[in-house]
Amino acid sequence: MTVFARDGTYMGFIGVTTGGSSIMKVFPKWAEVLGLPTRKLIGLDIDMGAPREVYRDVVSSIKDDRDYWGALVTTHKIAVFDTASDLFDDLDDLARTFGEISSIAKRGNRLTGAAKDPVTVRLALEDFLPSDHFATTGAAALILGSGGSGCALSYQLGLRDDQPSRVICTARSHHKLDHQRELHERAGIDADLMQYVITPSPEDVDDLLGALPPSSLVVNATGLGKDRPGSPISDAGRFPDNGVVWEFNYRGSLEFLHQSRLQQLDRGLVVEDGWRYFVHGWTQVIADVFDIPMPRETVAELARVAAGVR
Repeated sequence: MTVFARDGTYMGFIGVTTGGSSIMKVFPKWAEVLGLPTRKLIGLDIDMGAPREVYRDVVSSIKDDRDYWGALVTTHKIAVFDTASDLFDDLDDLARTFGEISSIAKRGNRLTGAAKDPVTVRLALEDFLPSDHFATTGAAALILGSGGSGCALSYQLGLRDDQPSRVICTARSHHKLDHQRELHERAGIDADLMQYVITPSPEDVDDLLGALPPSSLVVNATGLGKDRPGSPISDAGRFPDNGVVWEFNYRGSLEFLHQSRLQQLDRGLVVEDGWRYFVHGWTQVIADVFDIPMPRETVAELARVAAGVR
């Protein structure tokens, strides 16, 4: 684990390559706009698949250090829940439902954990997808990856008034898909809406792409192209005509984003990167950590400030 230097009070950022995130430049500017009690953000880099003790040590240090206000968790949300949920005094309903923690906050001497991805993904989706998109097109949704963000999106699509004709959830292992299926069952989502597919190779994903109806939503929630190079599809994969392509990442090698942009004109694609998701994700956690309101007009102002350092 790598810890960046700090002094005074601070907020934490638990990830894999936090030093490359725009938030390191954005957070001090947002803190000034919001009047936060600190402008310091500490990056806590943890390798994928780290031992259980690493996660417990990080959560314990946040809990015991009075100078910590709390932390945002990315990439390791499920791991933090699986290895350290017993260290929290309170977990919100979504954290228990999803089995993940993305926001760590303090309320007096109590450590609280919350799952913000379900809220974040809904807000970001509403920013660019019409509220009647699926009803008017009959489109499906293909979610590549069944980690925290993929689970959050499938959950929201399953509860949405305007539902896809089907939601295809993919992963490279049964374990991830079993976790997602259990989440959907707990949430009471119609089992007939969901399809679960193991995709060991990019060519398997290409086959799913080719079978989608026009205007379908295709999402890269795998993390490939951010912390690890690569894409869940091959260069031979073809997006659906008039499809909506959403890359959850906004930084990194972004192979999936580049693949979709190469087809954007010919296939009439709407292509979104992960910037909106980034802004909503951070503003939701900041609101939780510092216990402040975060209305849409404030988010819009913070997005404007962040765009200047993107």
